[in-house]
Amino acid sequence: MVEFHEKKGNAVFGVRVQPRSSKTAVSGPYGNALKVTLKAAPVDDAANRECCRLFSKLFSIPDCRVSIVSGATSRTKSVMLEGLSAEEARSILRNSSIPGL
Repeated sequence: MVEFHEKKGNAVFGVRVQPRSSKTAVSGPYGNALKVTLKAAPVDDAANRECCRLFSKLFSIPDCRVSIVSGATSRTKSVMLEGLSAEEARSILRNSSIPGL
């Protein structure tokens, strides 16, 4: 199960990224994080921007409210959703159609 915690009232969770994939999607749980496949290569921050766009669509919030708070150059990242509490984010994720959640 994906673990959410709050940092200054915003939801934070872990992500495991697989760049250069055939599609951009949330694959499912990866330990206590979410596994994400991205079409973008990890060059010039393209994969990080694509990751933020994916989560902005999933959680229905603007791109500018999704940020990577740690692991910008790593496959393991922490993502923050501004304006959503951990419980709200957990509820949205639970109601999504992502396999394994």
